[in-house]
Amino acid sequence: MSKLDSKIPAGPLKDKWKNHKDHMNLVAPNNRDKIDIIVVGTGLAGGSAAATLAEQGYNVKAFCYQDSPRRAHSIAAQGGINAAKNYQGDGDSTYRLFYDTIKGGDYRAREANVYRLAEVSANIIDQCVSQGVPFGRDYGGQLDNRSFGGVQVKRTFYAKGQTGQQLLLGAYSSMSRQIGKGRIKMYNRHEMMELVIVDGKARGIIARNLVTGEIERHSAHAVVIASGGYGNVYFLSTNAMGSNVSAAWKIHKKGAYFANPCYVQIHPTCIPVHGTQQSKLTLMSESLRNSGRIWVPKNIEDSVAIREGKLRPENIKEEDRDYYLERRYPAFGNLVPRDVASRAGKERCDAGYGIENNDTKEGVYLDFSTEIIKKGKEAAIEKHIHNPTDQQIYDLGKAWVEEKYGNLFVMYEKITADDPYKTPMKIYPAVHYTMGGVWVDYNLQSTIPGCFVIGEANFSDHGANRLGASALMQGLADGYFVLPYTIADYLSADIRTGAIPTTSGEFDQAEKEIKDKVDFFLNNKGTHSVDYFHKKLGHIMWNKVGMGRTPEGLKEAIAEIAQVKKEFWADVKVPGDADGMNTELEKAFRVADFIELGQLMAIDALHRNESCGGHFREDHATPEGEAERDDVNFKYVGAWEYQTDDITTEVLHKEDLIYENIEVKARSYK
Repeated sequence: MSKLDSKIPAGPLKDKWKNHKDHMNLVAPNNRDKIDIIVVGTGLAGGSAAATLAEQGYNVKAFCYQDSPRRAHSIAAQGGINAAKNYQGDGDSTYRLFYDTIKGGDYRAREANVYRLAEVSANIIDQCVSQGVPFGRDYGGQLDNRSFGGVQVKRTFYAKGQTGQQLLLGAYSSMSRQIGKGRIKMYNRHEMMELVIVDGKARGIIARNLVTGEIERHSAHAVVIASGGYGNVYFLSTNAMGSNVSAAWKIHKKGAYFANPCYVQIHPTCIPVHGTQQSKLTLMSESLRNSGRIWVPKNIEDSVAIREGKLRPENIKEEDRDYYLERRYPAFGNLVPRDVASRAGKERCDAGYGIENNDTKEGVYLDFSTEIIKKGKEAAIEKHIHNPTDQQIYDLGKAWVEEKYGNLFVMYEKITADDPYKTPMKIYPAVHYTMGGVWVDYNLQSTIPGCFVIGEANFSDHGANRLGASALMQGLADGYFVLPYTIADYLSADIRTGAIPTTSGEFDQAEKEIKDKVDFFLNNKGTHSVDYFHKKLGHIMWNKVGMGRTPEGLKEAIAEIAQVKKEFWADVKVPGDADGMNTELEKAFRVADFIELGQLMAIDALHRNESCGGHFREDHATPEGEAERDDVNFKYVGAWEYQTDDITTEVLHKEDLIYENIEVKARSYK
């Protein structure tokens, strides 16, 4: 019997969420100011949750390590947000969004959660429009949509190439209103260091003031973790430099199961690595695949000439270009899901066709010349320009592309010094999003009572691969429309509890453990910086737990990460002191957690003897090089329970995935 109780409501799929809400316990409005809630992380999930809970009347304490919630990494989700409104009249529906998400995740997501996500998606757009989010609109004033990978309809709402930023500003404005009313107490530049459990329930956190260095105690009746994903375990990723796993990992070590840690999304549209000293990768939005065509030269000698600077891509004839996604996947073309596009790009570069002159010769082209000409001709017709010149067509087409993606093109040119209107963008896959995360039930509660996990920090909605524009959808769905209902059901038993004291032995012990670890880091007489170990870990993870995984490589990774951990604790050097800003001390805590997580990721990947979504085992591939699932033996969520500091002792629990409303079949985009 599994120890995991998903608490999925009974009844027909389309009625589960409505019936569940109808029968939940509530906290009456006059009792809500007796309840304290801590929210850790103030991106889209945490920001929307904090704003909504405070609007309802709860006392909210919100924590972020940035100087403002506006700095959350949610702003990097540029391309758009999905919702099943079917404004385009092209056959979209709640069911189709649900089905696309399940299929996109390679049938490794929980059916009930995904349907609820699709069901509430339309409400998100209405909420954000009312906040003033400037979504793109068509000529008639209707909200516009664009396509994203893995779907055959237009359901992605967008605000040029800065959707995440605009949505975050909407959530932040709602938060600011509640901060002004005193219902949200905002703790900027604070980092959660430990979860405090009292009588089996999450009752607070230990936080460090990153400006003064002070260790603080904060209590609440429930704790919400909204701290994002763990892509920076690879060191190089598209994540913000400060993004980390520590809040999620701290609650894991206190009893919250960690689910599917090996499910990592490799995004196909990143600017390639340019050198060994690089510390950050830059994502070019998936929205660009609406208009750009991905290719490499057909002739390997052309690829060599490009790498050597002897040939320009613009000079390669159309018939000498291999538009490999269009060739392999004619039904979806350049809009195949991210995992499929990433592996296809890797295959071309592994075969020697890469075009970037870097250490690994890895890179492909994302070319907008076809779209510029196409849109230029359309615009000429609209403007009644008869027999337009090539220059007129180019100028009109460029203007159309600039209106849709201008800020992205400016960003690319500033980074690479290439004009992407004239020279195709260079792209290559990179670590982006993590589908794995803390296991939660249907109510978004972890295996620790009173500890809820929302957004990218949980595992629940994306299976083994996330479709583009679904991250913003999940974050806002959890924060605005799911958690405020489900947390009330839990908190209804706490209206007579009173304030949680921070003077208990549990708070004493948690604070002591953090102070002892601070003392250790600052007094350890090591010789290597934190980044030295983070880079070593990242190198192992990318090469052996990255896009292609083998049993041999994963076993080596488990052993090598154990050695990195041993060396880290023996030889890390953290300068400075505890009483003030110390970014190296911050990184030391985070990298210590990344090392342990990295080992669990390799263990989980070795355990899962199949390929699915972003988890590609090279020993489980079809003859065409596609992922080969094993639905007989691995159609379940793998949730790991922490035991000791030796991560190899973690215990696996399985939540079977039952599909009653869709047919589980081979995933094909051909």
